[in-house]
Amino acid sequence: MKHYRLILGACLTAVLTFPAAAEEAPQEIRHELMESVGDAAEPLGGMLKGEREFDAEVAMESLRTFQQAAAEFGDLFPEGSDTGYDTEARSTIWSDRAGFETALASFGEAVDTAIAAQPQSLDELKPVAGAVFKQCKGCHEDYRIEDD
Repeated sequence: MKHYRLILGACLTAVLTFPAAAEEAPQEIRHELMESVGDAAEPLGGMLKGEREFDAEVAMESLRTFQQAAAEFGDLFPEGSDTGYDTEARSTIWSDRAGFETALASFGEAVDTAIAAQPQSLDELKPVAGAVFKQCKGCHEDYRIEDD
């Protein structure tokens, strides 16, 4: 019986503290998410530049990673998360929240369009991936502090 209570207590503690821990560190979560986007962008960019052979499966996998990120990004910039971590987020995310939300929505729409196109050749990939990368660039220009 003691073991049961101990296990139950440990489970309850884990369940109750895990969401709180995630909420306490949105900067870390969004950094990791952006790293996954960067990793997914590499093969896609390589295909567009002719540095890598076109692969429809890899392209779709990259686009699905972008789609997941687009669905999660908005919740990872709550008020007060502009400090407390080595963040590259500009203060304009919070001072121009409507613009930031619009940029996120545009990114999501571009990704959804690219996925719906299901590109099966480099010629089919170029316009839809180009539109996605254009959204990335625009958001980074307005809402990201550049690395030194």
